[in-house]
Amino acid sequence: MSAKGNVLITGVSSGIGQATAQLLDQRGFTVFGTSRNRDGVATPGVHMLPLDVCLNQSVEACVSAVLKESGRLDILINNAGYAFIGAIEEAALEEAKSQFETNFFGVMRMVEAVLPIMRKQGSGQIINVSSLVGIAPLPFAGYYSASKFALEGFTEALRHEVKPFNIKVSLVEPAFIKTNFMRNRQLAVNHISDYDPWRKRVSDAVGQREADGAEPTLVAECIGHIVESKSPGLRYPIGKGAARVVRMRRFFPESLFEKGIRRSFRLDSA
Repeated sequence: MSAKGNVLITGVSSGIGQATAQLLDQRGFTVFGTSRNRDGVATPGVHMLPLDVCLNQSVEACVSAVLKESGRLDILINNAGYAFIGAIEEAALEEAKSQFETNFFGVMRMVEAVLPIMRKQGSGQIINVSSLVGIAPLPFAGYYSASKFALEGFTEALRHEVKPFNIKVSLVEPAFIKTNFMRNRQLAVNHISDYDPWRKRVSDAVGQREADGAEPTLVAECIGHIVESKSPGLRYPIGKGAARVVRMRRFFPESLFEKGIRRSFRLDSA
């Protein structure tokens, strides 16, 4: 195994996860990547494992496989997730639960599986891939935003709790990135046409921003920096306008920030 460390990354079949796995492999880490369908993924240099973060047994089997092959686990990068899109009123309870099951409880399962290992080692690192919408919610993606808001609070609390064990914890918060992420979104089954004019404006804006967004390699480079940093920070906003949105959220009056969001997506246009 690599002297630089062993890394487990969830969701490496495409986009940010795949770019991160490739970059860390190139930098000399031993990389274990996961997807729900191991046979459908070819990532040279990456040890692939099947994983469904929604199933306790799958999580336990995945982490055990890493330990069996490498003897230790130095870094966990929680990247697996998906976007559920729909107005709050349109979402069925089961659809909302499913969003949280993957994006939040999936991370929780992975963290709980690796913490005993890292505490015993006396070192480790956890990086959770959040989103800029975990700071500034996206209309018509309320439950996706909520899952990322939950992840933000979870991660910040975790960072405090595990610091005495020399376990480092960070968040990356990508803005719109040029991936298939939103094209692979799941839509609410209960469609309410009253929302269509505003939904279309948001959808058009998101599509344009994804097309103009940064490549997933930008996020991978940031994660590479975090991994190799002696003292990594908590939050890393990434992509066009991300740092600006974070500053606005922090320093602008709530009413002014809300107006900015509505103007950005033309929600009050005639």
